[in-house]
Amino acid sequence: MALTDFVLDEWRRNVPTPVLAAARAIAARYGDSVLGVLFYGSCLRTGEIDDRILDFYVIVDDYGHAYDKQWLVIANALLPPNVFYHELHVEDPEKPGGVTVRSKYAVLTLEAFERRVRPSCLNVSLWARFCQPCQLLLARDQDMRRRMAAAVGRAAMTMLQSVIDLLPPFVTPRLLWETAFSRTYGAELRSERGNKGAEIFALDRKRYEDMTPLVLGALGQADILGAGSAVSSQPPRGPYYRASLLWVLRTLDGKIVSLLRLIKASMTFDGGIDYLAWKIHRHSGVEITITDAMRRRPVLSGLRMFLSLRKKGAFK
Repeated sequence: MALTDFVLDEWRRNVPTPVLAAARAIAARYGDSVLGVLFYGSCLRTGEIDDRILDFYVIVDDYGHAYDKQWLVIANALLPPNVFYHELHVEDPEKPGGVTVRSKYAVLTLEAFERRVRPSCLNVSLWARFCQPCQLLLARDQDMRRRMAAAVGRAAMTMLQSVIDLLPPFVTPRLLWETAFSRTYGAELRSERGNKGAEIFALDRKRYEDMTPLVLGALGQADILGAGSAVSSQPPRGPYYRASLLWVLRTLDGKIVSLLRLIKASMTFDGGIDYLAWKIHRHSGVEITITDAMRRRPVLSGLRMFLSLRKKGAFK
C-alpha cells in the first residue's frame, strides 16, 4: 500500500454528527473558497467531544476569496494561519436541550499547507500535527481529496526525516515516533509532561507501526527499520550535528512564532484573551484570572501575561 492510500483509507471512518455539523457551519462562513476541512487533535484521537474544543483547519483556495476584510487577508499571509472560535448548538435526542459544540479553527490556503508540511519548512507546527490522525471533511472533489492525502503523507515523512540522523543506524517505530513527538512538542510554546511522545504513540500504536514502513519506504530509508544490538550504537557524527543544529533553529522559530500566533488569536475571535488563558492553563497548569481591562487590550495583556509566566518558569 502507498502512503497516500494509507491516509485515504483512514479517512473512510465515520465522523460523529456534531463534528460534521460544526465543520459544515464553519465552512459556510467561507463559501465556495473552501477546498476541504481537516478535523484533527485530541478530540479525534480520544473520541471525547463533550466539554471539549474541536480542532479544524479550513483549507481555502485564496485568502482574498475567503475573507471580506483586507486586514484578515494580510494577517493570514504574513503570519499564517488565522485562528477563530466557533460555537454551534446541536439538537441531541439523548440530551434535553441539545448540546453546544465549541470549535477552534484555522484558515490556510492549500498552497501554504503543502509548503508547510515539507522538510524545508523550519516551523514544526503543521507537519507535527498532521502526521497524527486526522480526517478530511467536505472535500471539493476526489482529486482534492487525493491531493490533501498526499500532503498529509508528506507531513509524516517530514516528521520522521527530521529525527533519523539523531538516532542509531537501526530503529524501531516506537523509537522514531517518540523521539519525533518529544522534539516537536519541545519546539513550541508548551509545557507538556516529559512522556508526551510516549503517550501519543501508545494511543495509536498500531497505526504508527503500520505507517512506519510506508513512510520510510517513501523516504528511501526502509533498511533502517530493525532491532538488535545495532539499536544501541551511535549515529554518525556529521549528520547528527547537522540534525541537532536544525532542531535548535526549529525550537527558536517555534517559541517565537507560537507566542505571536497566540497573541494574534486573541484578536481574531470573541473571548480571545480568555482562550489564551485557557491555552496557558491547559499546557502549564497555571490558572489566570482575566479582567475586563485585559479584554479591552488583548495584545498588550497577552504579551505581559507571557513575560510574567516566563519569569515564573511556566514555559520552557
